[in-house]
Amino acid sequence: MTDTLATGATIGILGGGQLGRMLSVAAARLGFRTHIFEPGANPPAADVAHHVTTAGYDDIDALKAFANAVDVVTYEFENIPTEALDVIETIRTIHPNREALRTSQDRLTEKTFLEGLDLRVAPFADIASAADLEDAMQTIGTPSILKTRRFGYDGKGQSRLLSADDAPTALEDMAGSPAVLEGFVNFTSEVSVIAARSPSGEVACFDPGENVHRDGILHTTTVPANLSASLRMDAVLMAAKILNALDYVGVLGVELFVTPQGFIVNEIAPRVHNSGHWTQNGCAIDQFEQHIRAIAGWPLGDGSRYADVVMENLIGDDMDRVPELAKQRDTALHLYGKTDVKAGRKMGHVNIIKR
Repeated sequence: MTDTLATGATIGILGGGQLGRMLSVAAARLGFRTHIFEPGANPPAADVAHHVTTAGYDDIDALKAFANAVDVVTYEFENIPTEALDVIETIRTIHPNREALRTSQDRLTEKTFLEGLDLRVAPFADIASAADLEDAMQTIGTPSILKTRRFGYDGKGQSRLLSADDAPTALEDMAGSPAVLEGFVNFTSEVSVIAARSPSGEVACFDPGENVHRDGILHTTTVPANLSASLRMDAVLMAAKILNALDYVGVLGVELFVTPQGFIVNEIAPRVHNSGHWTQNGCAIDQFEQHIRAIAGWPLGDGSRYADVVMENLIGDDMDRVPELAKQRDTALHLYGKTDVKAGRKMGHVNIIKR
């Protein structure tokens, strides 16, 4: 169990992107310091953190010095090398725990875990060769999606198969990486639940948000989602079941497909989540503060929503819209301080309050 951290303690964050930036801001509001560990120079979180270590995840001495300089360690992305975690964990507690990371880092492990909880997932098969893919298509069929088992995000690391003729190209897209074939899900919408669990087992969930993607990247999240009261309750209970099974501490994102037969779990993310950014302007306690509270051993905050919100990601040239958005009523800008505008790059987001 995590000791309760006192104001002035230092929270170590692996990763210095926008999620690390917003975690640092939330920590500062509660009187904590943050220390970022990030291989890349001048990350977005560096603008707001108290200290930044710029070193690779293979730098043993830097990892040890980082762990000794903080009171607890968390992370803003899940693809952290196991070897780096091995070094840190001998010195400092890591939240969420290693089992949550292990489960979410591999799509095959994740789906097997979810099935073990009696939660529905898309049909899937482990793909290590062309023969595996041929056999899997006989049972799963097409359309389907071939995804790398590890390191995929924002639509990367995946290839759609509309027919068996697409199999060679899909395998080539995997570049030799282990993969999993997922059957096509005929869903009416996608929703996500942002949920938190404390070291004592307390669970708090935010309202489900309804997500729309463009080119594999989240475009908008709308709250409230178009769900019945019973489905909203089902979504929250599913998230709580996952949290408890993992003995989880921190915030978790759970993406769900809505189908006529009920929910199908798409994936879980053991961290604060893009689809939870609406909480910054729709709740008294947002997902970032909730995560800091959980890993610091504080009581979880009330995640009740007091406003309807549409969160929209600002990607690439969307930054050209910032001057107009800044004039717009009931609109909160959250910019990440990235100086290079690139196509497909998340530059910020905007929360629009609906009255």
